[in-house]
Amino acid sequence: MGAAALLMLTGGATIAHGAADGTDGAPALDGGGHAAHSTGTGASTGTGAGEAGPVGGASRSGGFYMRADGVFSPPGSFVPSDALTYDTALVPAAARIEITQYADRTSHRVGTRLRGLVPNRAYGMHVHTSPCAADPASAGPHYQHRASATADPVNEVWLDFRTDRNGNGEAEARHEWGFRDGGARSVIVHDAQGGAGKRVACFTVPFSS
Repeated sequence: MGAAALLMLTGGATIAHGAADGTDGAPALDGGGHAAHSTGTGASTGTGAGEAGPVGGASRSGGFYMRADGVFSPPGSFVPSDALTYDTALVPAAARIEITQYADRTSHRVGTRLRGLVPNRAYGMHVHTSPCAADPASAGPHYQHRASATADPVNEVWLDFRTDRNGNGEAEARHEWGFRDGGARSVIVHDAQGGAGKRVACFTVPFSS
């Protein structure tokens, strides 16, 4: 049975939803590192705003796949966007971001690909609890699997990455748990890796629980 797909263009973001399994549905996201947080560098292969992307095929394992793409612009730009840059020196206007989410009965993966950032630079990124707005603080705190517990890649979704010489980067986080309904609403790009750092960009993402 073919997967149902919904494609919407919403304020500089392309969103694709579909059912998928872990074999022939969601495409693999490369990376190395420990099990809960793996990163890589290289040219981004994600598409940008207004471009339709792959949607997972028929599901045998009850899994699903989501992909959202955005083009960064400053708050208050003439063309509204779900991807906001608060520091155009670190996240230039027209830089692009892709977020993917895949889950089945046993695993949960969130991946990112970015292009057009500062070359050869380390960035931090985490999933946050609220949508983006003109005020960077509006995205709320990090999403935590166990609220008020440890702030680390095991209890949170960390997507730290380092760009290559072209300003492109990617990362993936894997967990055995998924998001609570409505609990995860955005990703924040930080100017430093680790658990904190200045908020330099934000992308509102329709994560599924």
